[in-house]
Amino acid sequence: MTFSLIICTYMRPKPLLKLLQSVQNQTLYPDELLIIDGSTDNKTREVLEKNHFKNLNYFLIDETKRGLVKQRNYGIEKVANGIDIICFLDDDTILTSTYFESLIATYSAYPQAVGVGGYITNEVSWKKVNPEETRFYDDYVKDAYVRKMGSRFVLRKRLGLLPKAQPCMISEFSHGYSVSFLPPSGKIYEAQFFMGGVSSFKKELFKKIKFSNYFVGYGLYEDADFCLRASKFGTMYVNTAAQLGHFHEPDGRPNKFNYGKMVVRNGWYVWRVGNPNPSLNARIKWHLITLLLTLIKFSNIFTSLKRKEAFTEAIGRSFAWWQLLIDKPKVLD
Repeated sequence: MTFSLIICTYMRPKPLLKLLQSVQNQTLYPDELLIIDGSTDNKTREVLEKNHFKNLNYFLIDETKRGLVKQRNYGIEKVANGIDIICFLDDDTILTSTYFESLIATYSAYPQAVGVGGYITNEVSWKKVNPEETRFYDDYVKDAYVRKMGSRFVLRKRLGLLPKAQPCMISEFSHGYSVSFLPPSGKIYEAQFFMGGVSSFKKELFKKIKFSNYFVGYGLYEDADFCLRASKFGTMYVNTAAQLGHFHEPDGRPNKFNYGKMVVRNGWYVWRVGNPNPSLNARIKWHLITLLLTLIKFSNIFTSLKRKEAFTEAIGRSFAWWQLLIDKPKVLD
């Protein structure tokens, strides 16, 4: 199957170069490589002029097309005829050498798949389950692997606010288990959502839907929105053998107040995309969890070294929650 790789970037020439060098070392190389650059300087262009990469096409776009959603939709329009799969990668990721080989093979193994996500290995510590070892309250076990749940999930467990849905499957009250709750087993798992920065979709899907213009600018949760809408057209999967690292560059990210607002407001939006008519019980749980996570963020003022950032994000979350009471977003088709 032929595949194109789209990388949307903004003011990150050094991380982008590291990613492209890992693409260059792939056992299966993209038939097309599109760089959609929203930078306001020429540093990314200069890096690409000094370093040659096969099949690369570079596009420097103006501010009318800048922003993750706009850049992705722009890149989709530039994909060549004859491409079967469109892949997306964040510009601060680095691939293992068999990433694309494993990712693309999923479409052959599951012909009904409309989308396949990759697997980030450097954000959560998993270990093989020892049957004789005592399990702890904060252990999360899946497929003979165990990880710690983290304080937020432990508190939710004590309060009876954990989802029943499997990782990457929508919960009735949202706030579900993400890809990070899938173990590095090498298995392929069915999914309803995964991270857009390590994703791929059949090109034909984009004749039916695009990334939503609701998520302008930084576009937090734009990937979950797209995946939930895409899942209506076919099955999607996460292949934990398609591995890479995500290194979270700070450049190009919004301030913490705006980020906190997006966590709540965009989170509400995505919840209603996946569950347009939630029950009263689901509504109560969504708000309880949202407020609980906001309180935890406030507590980070005293437990974290980044006190100012924790306070600013907590204020942003609080502002967005109150705003929802009088001004809810309209979910776009």
